[in-house]
Amino acid sequence: MSLRLVFMGTPEFAATLLQELVERGHDIAAVYSQPPRPAGRGMAEKKSAVHALADSLGIPVHTPKSLKGAEETERFRALGADVAVVAAYGLLLPQPVLDAPKHGCLNLHGSLLPRWRGAAPIQRAIMAGDSMSGVEVMKMDAGLDTGPVALTARVPIGPQTTADELHDSLAAVGAPLMAQALELLERGELRFAPQAEEGACYAPKIDKAEARLDWRRPAREVNAIARGLTPFPGAFFEADFGHGPERVKVLESRVEPGSGAPGTALDDEGLIACGEGALRLLRVQRAGKGPMEIGEFLRGRKMATGLVLA
Repeated sequence: MSLRLVFMGTPEFAATLLQELVERGHDIAAVYSQPPRPAGRGMAEKKSAVHALADSLGIPVHTPKSLKGAEETERFRALGADVAVVAAYGLLLPQPVLDAPKHGCLNLHGSLLPRWRGAAPIQRAIMAGDSMSGVEVMKMDAGLDTGPVALTARVPIGPQTTADELHDSLAAVGAPLMAQALELLERGELRFAPQAEEGACYAPKIDKAEARLDWRRPAREVNAIARGLTPFPGAFFEADFGHGPERVKVLESRVEPGSGAPGTALDDEGLIACGEGALRLLRVQRAGKGPMEIGEFLRGRKMATGLVLA
C-alpha cells in the first residue's frame, strides 16, 4: 500500500525527489511549488523545475504566494494526505498546514543539522570550507529546520567541489533516503531523534553583493567562495583588459603558492595573488558569453603580469 502524499518543492534538487517518489508508486495528491517567475533575457515567466515535472506527469500543481489564511489551509487539508514531503520549497509552513497531514510533514534538508539551517545550506557549507555535507530527513516543526531527524546520508566535500556538483550528489542520495523514510513510515517504524543545539548555525539566502571576490582574503577562502557560488550567482572580479572595465565570473580555480599585492596577476596565465597564497584561474565566463577554459579566455583578453583585478 502506497502513501497518499502532498509534495512541496521548487528547484531541481526537489524535482529529483519527486521523480523518485512517482517511480516508487506513491499517490501524489498534489504538488506545491513557487509561482512562475520572469527569467532569461526576455523575462518571460518560467515554471520551477518541480512545477514543470509535475505538469509532465499530470499532477495538479498549486502555486500560492503564501500558505497563511483559512482558505489555503482548508485547500491543503482537503487533499487528505497521509504525509507532506517537503524539499527546498521556499515558503514557511504555518502550524495548521504542518498539522494537516496524518503523519505531519517530512523535510529533506541538504545539510548535516543543526549545521546550516536555512535557505542556502549547500552553498554555505562550501563557502565556509566544510569537508563534509549530507542530507537528512527531518520532521518539520514551527522552527526553521529545527525538527527531529530520522535518517542521514553523508557526502564529502572535496577541495574542488562546486555548489552544483554537491547539489547533484545530495539530490542523488537524498531521493532514495526519503523513499526509505516513507517505507519505514508505512510500517510504523520511522523513528526520530531531537537535534543537538551545539554547533547550530544558519545558512541565509545568498546575496548577490557577496559574489564580488575579495583578493585580500587567503586563497583557500577565495577559492571556497568561488566554488560555493558556482554556477549561481557566480563569483566575479572586474578588470580592464584594454577594452574598458569588464566583469568576469570564476567558475573553476585552484590554490597555488605565490605572493604579491592582492588582486595582482603573478604571471600571464591567470595566477592571481591573494592575501595569503595565490589562485590559479582555470575556467571563467565573460558577461554575455558561455563558460571557457582560461587558455581560451586569454587568447582574447590579455592578463599580463602586473594587471590588477578588482
